[in-house]
Amino acid sequence: MALEEKEKLFCLFFSLTRDARASAAKAGYGIKSRKAGPAMLERKDIKKEIERLDKLRSINRDEIIAGYRQLAFGNISDAVRLAYSDDKPMLGAEKLDLFNVSEIKRPKGGGLEIKFFDRLKALEHLEQLCSGGDEDSALPFYKALENSAAKMRKDKLE
Repeated sequence: MALEEKEKLFCLFFSLTRDARASAAKAGYGIKSRKAGPAMLERKDIKKEIERLDKLRSINRDEIIAGYRQLAFGNISDAVRLAYSDDKPMLGAEKLDLFNVSEIKRPKGGGLEIKFFDRLKALEHLEQLCSGGDEDSALPFYKALENSAAKMRKDKLE
């Protein structure tokens, strides 16, 4: 049997906070949340959904860490090659690794301006993630999930 929207929201909030009562309240159970949250944790389908969300969060965390590592330690040689190429379009430019590039501009006077992501900021975020620092400030992804769930709940009520 498929989970109802409220139950899905509960699973999402519980996966993020590990607080059954608060998660039930945020999911829209109101005054029943005091009993509803702990009771839902007894259900196999709810447990399975929470495990699935935990696994997704873990995968996303690993991807985020990999991205920060690439920003912090990645190679910029392809960007330098692009900057020093003549004005003709480069053959094979689609194969260039420009992951560390945040912006490319062509000023009116000619040439090419390339801006890179801040390696020190990437290292700081990487340190926070790997040392178990404050994940909420390092990963706005979780806040975005919460906002999305709240929007889903609001749309459902309308």
